[in-house]
Amino acid sequence: MVSPRHASPIPAAAIGEWPGKVVLVTGGAQGIGKGIAEAVLAAGGSVLIGDLDAEAGKACLDEWNVPERAAFLVLDVSKEASVKRFVDGALRRFGRIDGLVNNAGIADPVTGPLETLDWSEWKRRIDTNLGGVFLCCKHALPALKRANGAIVNIASSRAHQSEPDTEAYAASKGGIVAFTHALAISAGPVRVNAINPGWIAVDDWKKPSARRKPKLTAADHAQHPVGRVGVPPDIGALAVFLLSSQAGFITGENITLDGGVTRKMHYV
Repeated sequence: MVSPRHASPIPAAAIGEWPGKVVLVTGGAQGIGKGIAEAVLAAGGSVLIGDLDAEAGKACLDEWNVPERAAFLVLDVSKEASVKRFVDGALRRFGRIDGLVNNAGIADPVTGPLETLDWSEWKRRIDTNLGGVFLCCKHALPALKRANGAIVNIASSRAHQSEPDTEAYAASKGGIVAFTHALAISAGPVRVNAINPGWIAVDDWKKPSARRKPKLTAADHAQHPVGRVGVPPDIGALAVFLLSSQAGFITGENITLDGGVTRKMHYV
């Protein structure tokens, strides 16, 4: 038995470190990105969300009603000038960057048969989903290094498994996985990790004009070993942990968060 004087102290909850910390969330106005931004705010941090949809971004600020800790800028992650304005805007508004969550991307994975896929459509998905991660990391890294910060990249379980006609999406998400472990080695001690979401229901996490109740069946939930489809707060909770000091010895990792689906054997 370990004597009390040699026992390790119980670490303080990560939530205590969050006041004053600033996190950038791309694609942060709806869906998974909104869930991540809300998790940061709930922990006590500040967020700058970037999104192409100005209506959705402004709706988030109205809903949260914490103007001292939340801001929004229009962002196109496929355009370097837009990314630079976003990062510069964060530094002007908050003075620092402690975390970056690269969530923005084209969500629709299906592009049709490869034989008929236009080069422009392939490139659009690669430039947005993968190129956007590169651009945001490139411009945020100097500030993240000063703050000894962390990066979380949102990949997908489709980086490891696929449906037909999803090559461009799978390639972009697989690229994020490889980019993550490469940057973790180059950028240390800035930590870089990735999350692979599975099925996350986002219908009721959209802007008010598009919001609706998810149409999910009992079978949809039952195919998940945990018994339900995922929700944005599931991703938000893991993202906040990975950004916090409690994950201080985790870098270069790719964590699948899908309710166990990819661990389940399937037979016809």
